[in-house]
Amino acid sequence: MPRILILVLSLLAALPLPALAAEPPVILVFGDSLSAGYGLAPGQGWVTLMERRLQREGYGYRVVNASVTGETTDGGLQRLDRALALHRPAVVIIELGGNDGLRGLAVPRVRSNLELLVMKSRAAGAQVLLIAIRMPPNYGPRYTTSFQGIYQDLATRYRIGVASLLTDPMALDLALFQPDGIHPTAAAQPLLVDNLWPQLAPLLRRQQ
Repeated sequence: MPRILILVLSLLAALPLPALAAEPPVILVFGDSLSAGYGLAPGQGWVTLMERRLQREGYGYRVVNASVTGETTDGGLQRLDRALALHRPAVVIIELGGNDGLRGLAVPRVRSNLELLVMKSRAAGAQVLLIAIRMPPNYGPRYTTSFQGIYQDLATRYRIGVASLLTDPMALDLALFQPDGIHPTAAAQPLLVDNLWPQLAPLLRRQQ
């Protein structure tokens, strides 16, 4: 091999390799139709709006929306392990339980499922934000009170954040809901982000 070629190869070998760009940390949104953007055009849902706000405010996160319309806590448990292994999230936002409640499932079962979702997420190294779900009053005060208590109980036990997408005034404003009376309109989506942001922000770190 010519000496000049050997010299060139030696010089190239001595050069430092370019640093690989670090992958941005992931926020995994694991919910049902409220997070999947049911009835909305692409880009109108609160998850997309949250991602845009993260970018505007200098947070270097990639958002993965693994929400499925009609999802229950049973279904979520079947999907979570794969989602955690695939995306390795830094933060998991769990927004499940609404479809369980609408079907009248027993509160202890819903609680147990949500607790497992929290435990699995934390065992994977993620911080967890739990989205509290309220049942309509026609389900009776005993059921609605017990159901609502699930989220605060888990938040207290595992020292995790709990947020509500809908405030009490919003829940009473029919103009903010689609004709089904369950899913918020596109105009309401920015308000949902505003409602969860105070609980989400403490879990985040800004991009360097």
